[in-house]
Amino acid sequence: MRNEVACDNAAARRSAAPEAPLREVLARYWGYEDFLPLQREAMASVLAGRDSLVALPTGGGKSLCFQAPALLMDGTAVVVSPLISLMKDQVDALAANGVPAGCLHSAQAPEEHHEVVARARRGELKLLYAAPERLVMPSFLEFLAAARVAFFAIDEAHCISHWGHDFRPEYRALRLLKERFPRAGVHAYTATATPRVRDDIVSELALRDPSVLVGTFDRPNLLYRVRPRERGAARFAQLEEALARHRGRSGIVYCITRKEVESVCAALAKRGFRVRPYHAGLDDDVRHRNQDAFSNDEIDIIVATVAFGMGIDKPDVRFVIHTGLPKSLECYQQESGRAGRDGLEAECTVFYGGGDYATWLLILGDGDGESARTQRRKLADMYAYATGVACRHRLLSEYFGQTLAGDDCGACDACLGEIVLMEDALVTGQKILCCVVRLQERFGAQYTAAVLTGAREAKIAANGHDRLSTHGLLKEHEEKQVRLWIDQLVSQGCLEKDEEWGTLKVTPLGWRVIRGQAAPRLIAPPAAAAPKAKRAAAALRSWDGVDRELFESLRALRLSLAKARDIPPYMVFGDATLRELARLKPETPEDFLAIHGIGERKNAEYGAIFRAHLTAWRAERRPAENPPA
Repeated sequence: MRNEVACDNAAARRSAAPEAPLREVLARYWGYEDFLPLQREAMASVLAGRDSLVALPTGGGKSLCFQAPALLMDGTAVVVSPLISLMKDQVDALAANGVPAGCLHSAQAPEEHHEVVARARRGELKLLYAAPERLVMPSFLEFLAAARVAFFAIDEAHCISHWGHDFRPEYRALRLLKERFPRAGVHAYTATATPRVRDDIVSELALRDPSVLVGTFDRPNLLYRVRPRERGAARFAQLEEALARHRGRSGIVYCITRKEVESVCAALAKRGFRVRPYHAGLDDDVRHRNQDAFSNDEIDIIVATVAFGMGIDKPDVRFVIHTGLPKSLECYQQESGRAGRDGLEAECTVFYGGGDYATWLLILGDGDGESARTQRRKLADMYAYATGVACRHRLLSEYFGQTLAGDDCGACDACLGEIVLMEDALVTGQKILCCVVRLQERFGAQYTAAVLTGAREAKIAANGHDRLSTHGLLKEHEEKQVRLWIDQLVSQGCLEKDEEWGTLKVTPLGWRVIRGQAAPRLIAPPAAAAPKAKRAAAALRSWDGVDRELFESLRALRLSLAKARDIPPYMVFGDATLRELARLKPETPEDFLAIHGIGERKNAEYGAIFRAHLTAWRAERRPAENPPA
């Protein structure tokens, strides 16, 4: 894309967006003092009426890119959103900040529907949310033609692309918006899109000379970990250890299948965790109740399939765990991106096994078209990420066509030194590569590992491979471990795996390893590794100066207020705001209003309550801090 930029856009700057009014809007309604990266440029495009494509990471503030300008423009901004839950969450959050917004969806009662339509006709709404299916209905298009449309915002725009991870055919019809409303700007927003997907979005929406703004996809507040999955009882012990680091905090556990969701959920409930399941096999009412329980902090953990994803807007998710391999890096970016949307630290862990690859191939089917081949390539990329030993943040950034500055992210298992590497990786790598050569590059990883571990299978004997010099070279190791090393050699470019047949071939880099001119990096066996989880420096810094006891008491106050109002706790104040309150302990109304995330509406509704709480807390602490002489 010719107009694509990473951090700046000259055309957007030339639009001369009124920065002062935008800052006033951010402070008044959301309590924010400044813009996040690319927000100013994105808002400028909206105000200038220029089409745009905005790709920002989850938690990068893409919703504000169209919500804030809508308050400065005449008419109503029409927002296309794919899920009812996502619409409702956004409208409720806007209402909590004093922004007039509404949504139209199939689950509404007739009277609620009529009220929203009436408000829109009277011009009382600044934002109107609707699903893509509704937006292209002739009756709705006529309704919009009679209304005053400020612009269109297409949320989750990657859904329009065949190459996206969550393609939805109904999004394709949205190109008619440019035909029916040629004077209204159309703005596409996504949190996960490769360059190919971004090109497809622009083409399918028929955007005219769009401003293309692409933020940094890296999420430095997320700590990425990958662990080979244990078996049997050890598997749940492994999962429980990861969960124990986040007791009492919100998190998501993703499983590949519905059956696994139910078994993991039952096992965790037995161990005393507050947990509920979520998958497409549950009744709609059950899913909604379980999601609401999670949003309202009635439970801590939701165990789910990928059906639980795009519609989740809970900002204080502190961990996301995958009990199996995600099906692509786009999906992993989206699913792990549910964590830490408030900008605070969060942990993302993948437990994987060799069988996950086969499970996904079975789910995806054995189609022979380009789409099927693309899905298999994406799965292979995901497996390469899991088996890799390089910086996780770097691998994800490079996948989305970006680079990561610095050599140490300080927020992944590789950079924190949690991955223990083999001291004799060169020798082990040479044994594996030489075995592939001896097998004339005609076999896959499973067979190669069996030969290396000295298996006496009938097929190996029939092929005469039990007589090879490489037979049993790694007999002291389990076949599963050798498979992992083979996968690591593939991910490092020492081996190539045929996409159709899975046969292994030594690459030029692999031949350099054989000759001792290069050395691979291989992870030590689990018994030798025994990795211990560490905390990222960013996580430690985020608590600097925060009184944790006060923070927990503020959380309790927030929960009681949310229950009384029947809203999710994060709609009162987010964790970032509570930490700021527990750090600065504001005494005056002016100091309280200056806290990040506190706008005029929330100050009017909650300010006196929280200030009274802080006053009482200071009174309780003062005698202890200043004992009489």
